[in-house]
Amino acid sequence: MTAFAESTASTGSTGSTRPLPLKGVRVLDITQVMAGPYACMLLADLGADVVKIEPPEGDQTRGAMGFKMKGPDSMGFLNMNRNKRSVTLDLKSEAGKEVLRRMVKDADILLENYRPGAMKRLGMDYETLSAINPALVYVSISGFGQSGPWSERPGFDLMAQAMSGVMSVTGYADGPPVKAGVPVADIGCALFAVYGALSAYIGAKATGRGQYVDASLFDSALAFSIWDTCEYWGTGREPTPLGTSNRMSAPYQAVKASDGYFVMGATNQKLWTKLCTLLERSDLLAEERFGSVALRLANREELIESLERSFAADTTEHWIDRMLAAGIPAGPILTYPQAFNSEHGQHRKMRIEIEHPIEGSVPNIGFAVKLLGTPQEVRHPPPLLGQHIDEVMAEYGIGATELRALAEAGAFGEKRAKANA
Repeated sequence: MTAFAESTASTGSTGSTRPLPLKGVRVLDITQVMAGPYACMLLADLGADVVKIEPPEGDQTRGAMGFKMKGPDSMGFLNMNRNKRSVTLDLKSEAGKEVLRRMVKDADILLENYRPGAMKRLGMDYETLSAINPALVYVSISGFGQSGPWSERPGFDLMAQAMSGVMSVTGYADGPPVKAGVPVADIGCALFAVYGALSAYIGAKATGRGQYVDASLFDSALAFSIWDTCEYWGTGREPTPLGTSNRMSAPYQAVKASDGYFVMGATNQKLWTKLCTLLERSDLLAEERFGSVALRLANREELIESLERSFAADTTEHWIDRMLAAGIPAGPILTYPQAFNSEHGQHRKMRIEIEHPIEGSVPNIGFAVKLLGTPQEVRHPPPLLGQHIDEVMAEYGIGATELRALAEAGAFGEKRAKANA
């Protein structure tokens, strides 16, 4: 790592006056819960002006999901909505629809995660809004996509993991179904949605024409299944759960030492030789059934059993230190507190603090990708519900008189209408 990279990873700042790469990009965030809000936060972290358009009751994650705080918003909401501004719009009202149509005129990207068909019924679908703004990139996020036999099913991360095959390879053989510990379908879909949105945006800048982006949790979960589908298509065998091991190489998994488990990988012949030398196990090197990657994989259970007899002689820390010194990948199995509080986690700034008007200092997960020329920063704390209605509407030329009329017509929800009565 260069001195420049090391210093920026540590401090998060280069003193650069260059704008963030998405500065000037206007994003309309009509999403709730996880995949959509997370995708829009990634865009916001890169400098986009993200306006979170919420129903009058707010994003479901504000109160009904996640872990409650002092105020009305959950920790889940506070970790997926930084760097955004919030307005409420009742899209069932004609006044609310009119406001959205005005906002679409100069928007670059719109993301929504209503059930397929819902935006069309509201008259807010891609065909309608692209007629107002031909350069608009319109991203729909759903459980199973906008077409196909399952498209109208309600879909959350759990259903996508189950129906994509992810759960069929998670856990241990002969055990009950197990989902991945983190929401891989939700977060995967968020990443693919951002990838599609930015690709379409680049195209729109060149051609003047936006396009429709269809992102689903089901497709995203399947897209992660490289090794599993390779085994299926390459051998005809149906992939099964393998616990912590890997279907392409062995030894590559959690192994037991005298005081618990650690992870290690000797995935090629060079590393395998180093491991046997470190363990003083010349017998393993001479063993024909462990003589190649393919043979070690085929005889993995016997291999691990034999290795663990050696590992039982000392602690996880002992073996990790010795393996790393020998150039063999190894590491401890950490809890989240241990990972965030580790020297490396702190150096990488994977926990940051955000000042919130109600909660005070609130922890957030840090930026997963570091931009060294234009480092990301928290420009706005997660917004209060409808906090920026006046500010955002003024940017569209909506003054106090028209704002009051729109509120009375129900554009922003009943509460706002009563407040303006």
